[in-house]
Amino acid sequence: MATDQVLPTSPIQASSVDYWDFEANVIVIGCGGAGACAALSAHDAGASVMIFELASDIGGSTALSSAEVYLGAGTRVQKATGHKDTKQGMTEFLTAAAGPQADAEKIEAYVEGSTDHFDWLVTQGVPFKDSEYPHRAIMALTDDCLLYTGGENAYPYNTLASPAPRGHNLQVTGDNGGPLLMKTLGARLNERSIPIHLNSRALALIVDDIDQQQVVVGVKVRIDMQERYVKALFGVILATGGFVMNQKMVEHYAPELTKCTVPIGNPGDTGAGILMGMGVGGQAINMHEGFVSLPFYPPASLTYGLFINSQGQRFVNEDSYHGRVGSLILRQPGERVYLILGVEDYGNYETESYLNADVVATADSVLELESDLNLPQGQLQSTIRDYNKSVELGVDYAFHKDARWLKAIEPPYVALDVTPGRGAFFPYFTLGGLDTLPSGEVLKANGEAVCGLYAIGRTACGIPRRGEGYASGMSVGDATFSGRQAGLAAANRMMIERNANG
Repeated sequence: MATDQVLPTSPIQASSVDYWDFEANVIVIGCGGAGACAALSAHDAGASVMIFELASDIGGSTALSSAEVYLGAGTRVQKATGHKDTKQGMTEFLTAAAGPQADAEKIEAYVEGSTDHFDWLVTQGVPFKDSEYPHRAIMALTDDCLLYTGGENAYPYNTLASPAPRGHNLQVTGDNGGPLLMKTLGARLNERSIPIHLNSRALALIVDDIDQQQVVVGVKVRIDMQERYVKALFGVILATGGFVMNQKMVEHYAPELTKCTVPIGNPGDTGAGILMGMGVGGQAINMHEGFVSLPFYPPASLTYGLFINSQGQRFVNEDSYHGRVGSLILRQPGERVYLILGVEDYGNYETESYLNADVVATADSVLELESDLNLPQGQLQSTIRDYNKSVELGVDYAFHKDARWLKAIEPPYVALDVTPGRGAFFPYFTLGGLDTLPSGEVLKANGEAVCGLYAIGRTACGIPRRGEGYASGMSVGDATFSGRQAGLAAANRMMIERNANG
């Protein structure tokens, strides 16, 4: 039949629905890591559950990721590898990483539930090896588990919180953690016979006036070009991802991210869930923020180099996490950013790196390099001279690079152009979303919850709040954890209402 255009920001009144095609206690929209965990938790708490997934298979952006899971406060693997992480240390790091945007209640809930969440993943069959990957790397390509994934052991975070590795890589070789995680969660969904409707596009939420308040009672979906009405007796959980694939939304809310090159996500990351939540009064927050990476390591030897802006000045300690470096690069004044290093440390760049940055100058003297890069006269000479003096002293007073990575910049020199938009690889995704309680209920601007609506994963604004404070594994950790919390909350609402009604 012919279908009319339906806007996600325009909810449908339940009074206009003549027939419900599907019905369940809890309806989950999207089946990446967040949606799968929400469905499992709601089901195991006694609720009937249905999943509606836009794609032709489950997985979402979780399946496309490396799927490190950011957990701590004393997980089994941390203990087995000799790391004494504490709740206080993890809380202090997450709070510092999120900066002024930090949500203290969510951080507290995440830290308190961290070891339990690790154990829950293990009971679902997610494999973690009791081993550590001790190298500076964006991901562990071995099957080893534990690694530093957010610069916890680099300035400024090593002065604000007790460092501990919290990135938990699945026991699988290569960049295959995401597929394995979703295969494992998918098997659990199948064991529970939770219905999953694929190729199902959620169009708009359905609301009703109950006890003088608007309640989300369902969702309109399109399946095989037919519009269907899905009734949710006790909650709709939005797990539709972020909005990185919606160019108009990115330009509107996070224009700084348009300087980057490759959006990270699946085609369904269009912000539809965020817009649906906004349409029923939910507040979207932190929409300007995103994760930005400059994957300049491996090889780790590039860490010995110096990042400089168009004024020939450093702006970051080069042992920082690649996401912090990427975010700070976007803020630099002028038109160019370079990575300067000696040929020896250039090393295996051409065969190991993901960076894709061009060599734009080589030189036998700093003066020659400064001229070739068209930098202000004398500035690069001063920067390298001061840095090399710090190396002699063994202390980087200017930017606090760890002594392990202090090495004099000596000729011959190489300059890589890492200016956004000039060839270097700058992947990115969004961090803004619907404001929620730690248990997933979507909040209005006045702090009241939208009855019957939950948001999780990147559809919500969760634990990660700033690109400069991001750590690999925060999204998968936050998505799977928030999914569980929302699934439990929706099932709990069912139990409360049933008990109230006798």
